[in-house]
This record gives sequence, structure tokens and C-alpha cells, in this order.
Amino acid sequence: MLLGLLGLFLALTQSFMCAPEQICHPGDAFLGSCSNNVSEAKSTCTEMHLGYCNDVGYTSTIFPNILGHRTRKDAESGAEYLLLSVIHGLLNGECSPDIRLVGCSVLASPCRDDKMIKPCRSTCEALKKDCSHTFEAIDMAWPYFLDCDRFFASDREGCYDPLAVIKAREAQARSSLSPQEPSTIIQFTHTSNSQLYSLLKRTAAKCSHISQVYSIGRSTEGRDLLVIEYSNNPGQHELLEPEVKLIGNMHGNEVLGRQLLIYLAQYLCSEYNFGNQRVQTLINTTRIHILVSMNPDGYELAAAEVAESNDPEHINLEGHLLNGWTVGRTNAQNIDLNRNFPDLTTVLYRNRRSMHYRTDHIPIPDGYWFGKVAPETFAVMKWSRSIPFVQSASLHGGELVVSYPFDFSRHPQEEKMFSPTPDERVFKQLARTYADAHATMSNMDTDRCGANFYRTKGIINGALWYSFPGGMSDFNYLHTNCLEITVELGCDKYPPEVELYPEWKRNKEALFSFLESVHRGIKGVVKDVDGNGIKDATISVRGIRKDVTTDKGGDYWRLLTSGTHIVTATAKGYSRVSKRVHLPHNLNKAGRVDFVLKKVPQQPDIDDHFFPTIDTWDRFDPYNQFERYSEPDVEGGIERQEKPWWWSYFSQPGITPPNWLLRNMN
Repeated sequence: MLLGLLGLFLALTQSFMCAPEQICHPGDAFLGSCSNNVSEAKSTCTEMHLGYCNDVGYTSTIFPNILGHRTRKDAESGAEYLLLSVIHGLLNGECSPDIRLVGCSVLASPCRDDKMIKPCRSTCEALKKDCSHTFEAIDMAWPYFLDCDRFFASDREGCYDPLAVIKAREAQARSSLSPQEPSTIIQFTHTSNSQLYSLLKRTAAKCSHISQVYSIGRSTEGRDLLVIEYSNNPGQHELLEPEVKLIGNMHGNEVLGRQLLIYLAQYLCSEYNFGNQRVQTLINTTRIHILVSMNPDGYELAAAEVAESNDPEHINLEGHLLNGWTVGRTNAQNIDLNRNFPDLTTVLYRNRRSMHYRTDHIPIPDGYWFGKVAPETFAVMKWSRSIPFVQSASLHGGELVVSYPFDFSRHPQEEKMFSPTPDERVFKQLARTYADAHATMSNMDTDRCGANFYRTKGIINGALWYSFPGGMSDFNYLHTNCLEITVELGCDKYPPEVELYPEWKRNKEALFSFLESVHRGIKGVVKDVDGNGIKDATISVRGIRKDVTTDKGGDYWRLLTSGTHIVTATAKGYSRVSKRVHLPHNLNKAGRVDFVLKKVPQQPDIDDHFFPTIDTWDRFDPYNQFERYSEPDVEGGIERQEKPWWWSYFSQPGITPPNWLLRNMN
């Protein structure tokens, strides 16, 4: 028995001796949640000598600090201090110096009577609420040492407010100002791709109640094609709320439209929060989608060309004089995206005299998918099919004019031939809306860039200007409900920064007028007798050979000019109902026209028997060749996690990699 007890004692002793080493996370040893078994000498207050923390408002600190750094040298050599030294640049100055000062109060807390005074938890919580979006915008996790529960104290426990001086200064500044309306502040500079992604995400986070950012796919080189959306219910199509999109930078070297859409996105967010009634009404009644850059790869080339040529000999040669109007126009595959869409206009011209072929929602021919389809083109097509857009504008550069479909001449040998759509009057109205609201576009005395648009006052039919197939506007019109115009913003495709603010002033009212103009024509819901919405019902207008279809809830929008129209609703298996509609000239909102259809016995469609076709509207990417463009990169069944662009800041000898900053690691 004694031998048995001795064996048990030895086994227990061995198990204790071989217990695994306890893992301590940063700061845990100081907080007492784990021990490093090192006896500590009594700590005393010492002078504050941290370069990036010398403006904190106190002069004494104490080591070891809350994070377990035993000396000032340990603190300076850590990734936490390095982060505080670069945080202003990483976040483009946002939440600065607040984040740095609060971080310093953790890294080097104030000391009194040889005792540490922790920073205030309430200050940390307010900072995280106001600034967490800035970290999300650059795909960086909220720093662990700004954990409000772990390293901060309550007011009752006694704490130090590291932002007290800033708060007092701001309060004094506010009290000295005379009462006036708040205004939006925009930085009118060129925006790189990395800055763009961060800015869009920060803007959406500031206005998360009305905005979100989503990706429609990736460019050839893997850059996200990000859309910022504004709506009083972001992410959802609401019954009878029209959807409108704006697209910039389709040609990578045409950057003015890209910048204007960046400013518009910021302006909408800020002015909505300030209570601007016009902005609030627009967002509360409209769902707006802004694709700032359709061709970020091309932009990267154009921006590099400008930067490389920025020497004393070329210091004033910016924009089109610098890049020759060509560098960066195409995508990374050298594809002109505005020639890469399915040529449905030729299909229309070939079959237009036949009553048995439809002239709207024309299917994409199977042969198109055997050609070279750019990832950017694929993404925009899929996007345009997935949302019931009513109208759209694509912003370009190189002239000062608004063009509208058709862009491809009805006679293939004629490069300049007036080629109207059935919606010629509506398109002219859309084009006029933008041109007339622009500061100079419709003026007779405005200097142009070589073409002459005096007679038409700044608008023109695209094919009459110059003809080309495979354009995005023609595709929108012939494949979807959406009517799209092309806005040429001026001669200089890459204007100098000094011109960005004047261009914003010239275009701001035009952009707003265009967005508001979606509330024209008629809208309504097509239902059955039980009150259920009918999807894919057809709305036709007598005299206009272009129909629109209803969305899932049965709602539709049909842009029309003033006058009297005969409108008919029909759907397979339902009755046909027509109504006479009068739209007054001064009507400033869409008229409501609803339809109730009764079920009827469905008769075989004779056209399906005599004119069979394998091409249907739902047949998209039939061979599944291009869907990979919108899928995440996967290796071995696991999505590949690449290090973010800011990781290089911390790849330095002697610095432990701060994996706690990687969002996927938390």
C-alpha cells in the first residue's frame, strides 16, 4: 500500500512539473489574469519621455505599464507605439489626435504618488463609437489596447480623461462662433484607389442608417468594384421606390467623373445628417447607387503616368496634355469597356421589321460569351440585371455634352447618323435635365473641345455624334428597363486639383437635378384579384415600342413625357387591361397608375411554335465561364487571406507582427 501511495505522489509531482506553460495575452500579466512568475520591484513615477505622447497633458508616468512593458524602451519598441506614430496617416487624419492621445494614456498612463491612474472608460467608449468605422474602412481591427473593459477605469474608481483639453478647446471654439447653418467640408483633391475604398467605407459608416457599401465584383487585377448606396432602407428594394445609378471612371484616364461622384457621396451623407431638406427628401424617396470607379486598374495606370511626368519640365502639363488621352483608358486586359457589352443594337436592327421579335429585354446571344468579356463588364451586367434600375448616367470626359442612345448607327456604313430609340422624347428630356442644370454645358458661347453642339445646346444623339457598337447605354436600354445617358464633363480628362472645386460647383446642381428627375412619368403596382403582386408583367405604352416589366412585388416605373398616353398591363395567364393616362406639363412627381389583372386560361403562344429560340433573357453566362469574377479567391477550399496594404508599416526588424490588427484573427 505504501508503494502505491508513493507511486501516486510521484505521478502527481511529475504532472505538475510538466504542466503546459500558461499563455499570456498582452496586458494580462499586469491585470493579474496570468503570471509570468517574475518578482516585481516597487514601481515609482518617472518622467514622460515618449516622443509621440509628449502632448498628453501630464509629465509623469509609471512602468511597468498596463500592457506589461517594463521600461520606456520596451514601450517604444512595441507595435502599439508604432501604430500610434502612424495612425494619423493610416486614417487620413480622421479621429486625430484623439486616438493617439487615448492610446498614449494606456501606453504611458499618468502617475501620482507612485500610483497609476487609468484612463476613463467613458472616454474610450465614446471614442470607439465615433471612430471604429475608420478602422473598418481600412480593414483593420480595433486595437486590443483600446479595449474599454480591460484597460480603462470608471469615473467612480477615479480616472484620467486624456481628451479633456481637446474637449475644453472645442467647447470654447463653439461658444465663440455666431449661430449659423452647418456646412459640408470636402477635400477637393485627387483620390487614389486605396484612399477611395477607405473613404467610401468611412462615409457609409458615418451614415449607416441611410447608406451601405457593397461590391459588385472585381477588376482584372482583383480590385473591388465598390458601390455606395443611399436609401432610407439601405440594402432593400422598397415597393414603388425608384432605383437610379451613377457610374464613373469607365475609362480609367477620365477621372473627373470619379472625383465628382466621391464628392457627391460625401455631400449626401453630411447634408442628410445636417438636416438638408432637399437631400433628405431625395434619399427618403429614392434608392441611389454610385459606382465611383468601374475601371480602377486603368485609373492606376493613368495616375502613375501623371505622377511620373510631374517634373519641372512638365509641371504645368497636367490632364490630357500629360497622358495623351490614351494611357489608362482601357482595363488591364487592354479592353475598352464601352465597346465590350453585347451588341444588342445590331440584333434589334436585324429583326426590327418583324412583329414576332421583341424590341426590349433582348436576350444576350450565346455567341457573345465565346468572346473576350472583361470582368468589369460582367460585373456591371450582372448588377444591372439584379436591381430594377429606372435610369442611369455614365460620367466620361473629353467633350462637354450629354449624349443618349442609340450609340450605334442604324446603318453600319454611316458613322454619323441620327439613330433614335422609341424613347427619343424621354431621352432628350433626360439629357436636357443635366445639360440645362449644368453651369455652362447648354450655353451657346461655351468653348468646346473640337465638336460643335451649338444647335442642340449641349445634347446629342450618340450615333449622330459618332457611332460605335457594344456600348453600355445601348445595352441598358435593350436588355433592361433602365434608360442611361452618357455625360461628357469637359475637355480635360485628368484635370489638375485646382480645377476640382470649380468643376464640383458646375456639376452639383446637374447631378441633383438628374437624380430627382427619376420621379417622372408613371409608377404603379400590377396585382391579381387577391392583391398579390405579379412579377414580370409587361407595361406597354401605345406608340412606344419599348416595354418595361414589373419587379418581384409587381411594382414598375415608366419614364414618360407630358401628354396623354394609353398604358396597357398584361402578363402570361392574365387578362389585358388598358388605361388612358394624362400627365400635365407641370407635374413634378410620377403619376400613380395601378392595374388589377384577372387570371384567364393560358393559350399556347404561336410565336413560340413558329419562332423557337434558345436565347432567353434568363440565359446569362450559360457556360459558367465568368462567374468566377465575382467569387472570392479560394485555395484548397479556404478563402485566401492576403495581408492588407498597411501591413508593411509593421514589417520591421524587432517588431512583433501585430496579428491583433487583422480583422480575421479576432
